[in-house]
Amino acid sequence: MKRQRGESAARIAFGAFDSLATLVAVLDADHRVVFANAALEDALGLPRRLVEGTLLVDWFQDGASLVHALDGLERNAYAALRYEAQLRRTQREPLPVHVIVTRAEAPHRAVVELVPLEAQVRKEREERLVDQAAANKELVRNLAHEIKNPLGGIRGAAQLLDLELSTPALRDYTQVIVHEADRLQGLVDRLLAPHRSPQVVGDVNIHEVCERVRTLVLAEYPAGLSIQRDYDTSIPEFRGDREQLIQAVLNVVQNAAQALAERRARGDALIVLRTRVARQVTLGSHRHRLALELHVIDNGPGIPHSIKDRVFLPLVSAREGGSGLGLTLAQTFVQQHQGLIECESAPGRTVFKIVIPLP
Repeated sequence: MKRQRGESAARIAFGAFDSLATLVAVLDADHRVVFANAALEDALGLPRRLVEGTLLVDWFQDGASLVHALDGLERNAYAALRYEAQLRRTQREPLPVHVIVTRAEAPHRAVVELVPLEAQVRKEREERLVDQAAANKELVRNLAHEIKNPLGGIRGAAQLLDLELSTPALRDYTQVIVHEADRLQGLVDRLLAPHRSPQVVGDVNIHEVCERVRTLVLAEYPAGLSIQRDYDTSIPEFRGDREQLIQAVLNVVQNAAQALAERRARGDALIVLRTRVARQVTLGSHRHRLALELHVIDNGPGIPHSIKDRVFLPLVSAREGGSGLGLTLAQTFVQQHQGLIECESAPGRTVFKIVIPLP
């Protein structure tokens, strides 16, 4: 009974750690686990009641580093220590983790945070994508400021000049200037579109979005392209801007269809739309119990290595004549739904994964 009261008190005191995506253990002066959060429970494959009360060092391939870190913490040799280790797991391969040992606010307590190295890499990649989006917004503002006003002047001057010219051949040149100014104005307007239009939020069924996109793309490419469905029909509706999401998915699927030009000519171009539910997903610094994953998979040549890390930047395109805005706008629309688009590509298989939190 006394132990149960102690466990209950620890869960009340440290229950906030359950909302973290990283693995957390709170230790007593004897290095025994007094609290294990839900993420650590999942990683070890054991209920926390079997973890709490054990020596944390026993869960490591080499516990000597943890003992050294905890001893140093008790001697006030440092406030925190970081190192890498291998976490033992029940009937699974050891998990490589980044270990952070710090002193807890409660007396004679230490907090050990374990960040799976794979999760660390993913977090860094997501942070880069978020930073890219922020840089994109700044680029858009600069483009709008530096291009829009001069374009208006160029177009107006060309129109005035056109009225003064009597030679049809010379007037053709002014029409070219007006046409190209209008084209650049359209490019700037497309860049600004996501930041101008407010979201129209309602209930969204992701499969209705996919079906609308599938119909549009097959109408544009009626020959040589097959778009297969692989849907998890149990995915619930969620709140979002349906038109924004249609545009985001359409941009990704159109990008895939354009990359399949050679396979379309041979008649074996394939795009797969696959939906799944992911559990315990971390996007940025937030952990979500459930998330929608929409995979857009194609059997094209893959993204050139030279632009693979920059595909979501504006004006970056592997296609001759491409504006390089489709994926930029898609990423912006998905991020406005607290989600993210990731990409993995190799010759013969490219996957764009759209992840959006579910309620």
